Amino acid sequence: MTDLELAQRLGIAIAIGALVGAERHWRDRDESDGQRTAGLRTFTLIGGLGGLSAALDQALGAQGLRGLLLAAMFLGLSAVFGLFQYREQVAEGRFSVTSVAAAMVPFALGALAVIGDLRIAGAGGVILVCILAAREGLHRFVEALTFAELRAAIVLLAMTFVILPLVPNDPIGPFGGVSPARIWTLAILLAAISFVGYVAVKLLGERHGELVAGAVGGLLSSTAATITNARHAAEGGDAPRLAAGALAAGVVSYVRTGLIIATLAPAALPLVGPALGAGALVAAGAALILARRDTGDHAEAAATNPFDLWRVIQLAVLLSAIAFATRAGAAWFGDAGVFAVSALSGLADVDAPVITAAGLAGHGLTVEAAARAMLIAVAANTLAKAAYGLALGSGRFGAIFAGVSGLALAAGAATFIALAMLG
Repeated sequence: MTDLELAQRLGIAIAIGALVGAERHWRDRDESDGQRTAGLRTFTLIGGLGGLSAALDQALGAQGLRGLLLAAMFLGLSAVFGLFQYREQVAEGRFSVTSVAAAMVPFALGALAVIGDLRIAGAGGVILVCILAAREGLHRFVEALTFAELRAAIVLLAMTFVILPLVPNDPIGPFGGVSPARIWTLAILLAAISFVGYVAVKLLGERHGELVAGAVGGLLSSTAATITNARHAAEGGDAPRLAAGALAAGVVSYVRTGLIIATLAPAALPLVGPALGAGALVAAGAALILARRDTGDHAEAAATNPFDLWRVIQLAVLLSAIAFATRAGAAWFGDAGVFAVSALSGLADVDAPVITAAGLAGHGLTVEAAARAMLIAVAANTLAKAAYGLALGSGRFGAIFAGVSGLALAAGAATFIALAMLG
């Protein structure tokens, strides 16, 4: 390691400590000097101390003492900092070990910055600050967490990290079969994406206007958000604003679908992404116009925990059924059979057929055929939601929502055809 590189690594170690110190100092900013255990300067020095300790430890490595100095400095820092923190908490009559841990981690990250991967050390520092800064939000989330949700998450984690390695990975069944391990993994992935929306509802609630409420609902289920808003419109609610919320849910659904494709079948994203983007832009533009005067609250709806074990099992069964049906359709009718299965399953749920087609891209289906199957599923789901809006909502809500949905489909189809002609 050159002197310049060492200086750069020590600079990163110091920066990590300063970043953490800024958050810690800000939280205790009302305390006068001498009334806090550590602030910006102290945490900056801790990060630098970690880096210097690692550098000196490396120098002592030639004498066979590698690791001893670094361990001694870490234990010494922890003991001294813990003692001062203890005295502060005794004086203030409170209990918390967060600041002690917040001092130990920058030391370790500073050492990692010198002797390890700079990117991991830097990312670790940012994540640490995010965790420290999110204290109030995390506390609210835990307070709102029910035992049923906690139990479901624990059981699911156990089945993921304990049972999943034991699940057969080899395909089972006719038409090439499906891998039980892959199906279960995909079900977990889909539940995790939905859980983002569930957490957003827990932390933010839905009382932020129809547009934001619809976007949050789209993370959970755009179909459910559409049906809910249609019923509110039928009961006399403001049709344009409710339609804006339903369209916002559809926009989030398009983005969510794009993220799933980017994760599972990145080769298909250039074929599918532009069409999804065109449809999302049309729907988003219309939603913004319709909601431009929306300053009211949105009635909260109960959010169902997507990490409930039974729901994940149901999702795994659905994915398996669609996977078998898709493979059977491909075996009997070629690509036309796959498209038919995608259209029919997309009427009920867009995620399952998209995930199935993404899994078959390059493994039984060409990337082009898989992309078409995904878009057909999206189109079928969009049409189904438009039908729900017409059937369950007021006349004005149905006309607005179905009309914009049709324009979004037309924009997506035109984009896909134009790219196909150019390609």
